[in-house]
Amino acid sequence: MISLTETFVCTFSEKYPECVIEENYDLAAHTTMRVGGKAAVAVFPETAEQLCAAVEICAFRGIRHAVLGHASNVVCSDEGYDGVIIRTEKLCGISVYEDEIVAECGASLNALARAALNAGLTGAEFLYGIPGSVGGACYMNAGAYGGQISDVLLSVTAYNSVTNTVKEYAAEECNFGYRQSIFHDNDSLTVLSCRLRLCKGDREAIGAKMDELISARKEKQPLEYPSAGSFFKRCEGHFTAKLIDDCGLKGTRVGGAMISEKHAGFLINYDNASCADVMALSELVRSVVKEKYGLDIEREVEYLE
Repeated sequence: MISLTETFVCTFSEKYPECVIEENYDLAAHTTMRVGGKAAVAVFPETAEQLCAAVEICAFRGIRHAVLGHASNVVCSDEGYDGVIIRTEKLCGISVYEDEIVAECGASLNALARAALNAGLTGAEFLYGIPGSVGGACYMNAGAYGGQISDVLLSVTAYNSVTNTVKEYAAEECNFGYRQSIFHDNDSLTVLSCRLRLCKGDREAIGAKMDELISARKEKQPLEYPSAGSFFKRCEGHFTAKLIDDCGLKGTRVGGAMISEKHAGFLINYDNASCADVMALSELVRSVVKEKYGLDIEREVEYLE
């Protein structure tokens, strides 16, 4: 009997024979945490039409699927993923129109920030150094150093797999909050692109600010180790990393996973960690913080199983 993922491969490749499809896809090799098993299939659409088609086929046929950009905020199960991974990295176009920028979902936030710099536009500097994609940033309202992408967004264009339609959502329709959006809360929506409005600025000052933020990241974050970035959400009224630090947990290890000694909010792949190591360490952190402070901290990182 043909499997659902084989059905996807046959259906999609018949319509888009030029599109790359990879079977037995190594998740550990292609996520920033460097853990996880194999996915049955990965597909690499090159256009919004192909991305919508990949999602539509999966939704219509009941095939498990996950859309990943740079896979920088995800931890994948050691058992792998019995479904289709849809990678958006080839949808990386960025266009500048006076004080507006339109970026496709697979464009890196670094590339977006550099495009703004090159155009002499300020307001996107905080995105520089966030190791994610535009789609992921809209999905979780990514931010750093006092800014979040919703601060500069005009609209987000997304595909709805239930209605099989594409719609441009004004920023006020996106229900943005702290690490939250309608795209995060609704599995039927897939981000295709976004439109930002920035302000004219001085290129030298913009570049200096970006250099300052990168230097701060290198100084304060364990960029030399694989990680998924800040592992936990900010706890209301508290800095979660400080809570973890005050619990004396820096340097704590489970298997090959460790709480960074440089930044307690980072769980790092210190020594060939498994996903099980990472998740067990995250639960240890949550239980210790709960016991000491009575606070429930939540993962920011998505878990794919």
